Amino acid sequence: MQRHKIPSRAGVVIIALVVGLAAGCGGSGKKSSSTTTAATTGTTGTTGTTGTPARDRKVAAEVPTAIKAKGTLVVASNAHYPPNEFFGSDGRTVIGMDPDMATAVAAVMGLKVKVVNARFSTIIPGLSSSKYDLGMSSITDTKQREKAVDFVTYFEAGTSFYVNTTGGTVIQNGLADLCGHSAVVGRGTTQARDATAQSAKCKAAGKPGVNVFVYPNQTAVALAVTRGRGIGMADSPVAAYIVVQSKGKLKLTGTPYNVAPYGIAIPKGNGMAKPVLDALKVLMATGAYKPILSRWYVLSGAIANPQINAAIF
Repeated sequence: MQRHKIPSRAGVVIIALVVGLAAGCGGSGKKSSSTTTAATTGTTGTTGTTGTPARDRKVAAEVPTAIKAKGTLVVASNAHYPPNEFFGSDGRTVIGMDPDMATAVAAVMGLKVKVVNARFSTIIPGLSSSKYDLGMSSITDTKQREKAVDFVTYFEAGTSFYVNTTGGTVIQNGLADLCGHSAVVGRGTTQARDATAQSAKCKAAGKPGVNVFVYPNQTAVALAVTRGRGIGMADSPVAAYIVVQSKGKLKLTGTPYNVAPYGIAIPKGNGMAKPVLDALKVLMATGAYKPILSRWYVLSGAIANPQINAAIF
């Protein structure tokens, strides 16, 4: 099984054209011991240079003493969700929009980050047990998840469907069209929840349910869809990336649904929500926020008003 490669400039431009990058909501993954300490120097992408933001004295003063003394935030991310988070060419370093955003937010607080690859379904439990300091892995801020962790919103995304180019199911009415079909999703994702809930709705309406196939990560999901297992579901920028990388084997179908905020997940009540929120506001005010999104061609998922615990469902 091959890991996704970084798309070429032309390939990623196609992504932007295909979906306008109206972004999505979820994530899944395969556990790995690979880790990476995010760079503290500027990185150059195809859209320009993104340097590390300066420390903001006021925001740094808000960081709890214990975190400040540690100096480095351990950030959990599932490296199977390009272009938001995935392995670089060395097969170990986690790169993408989320690692870059984590580095920038930490820098404003006067901290560094160590991004670790983790199975998506273990990120929130890992935050609750203090194994991780932050979770940044295309995690949709939901009311259910807010019971376990705090969130600071920083992006918005929806879910897209994708299928085989030849003979794939055409989605016209969103989730309702899944009745009697198979959905292929990542473990622990909002897509898995949505497909399962839709199956119950189908049956209640006297229609065939949805056969939900759950895989450990998006690499496995895409492979299953390619092999005709069913209709793939993923965050819109991720689904678009998968389609482009399939070289004509897959296509998008239907329109994105449930556009909702991604949140930076934080151990509940540990005092980090406010400094993270304020650090994000500094990035926005100083013009450092949007270039990070532009670097990964997901600018249309930008938000203007980050909030703590702002779930809409």
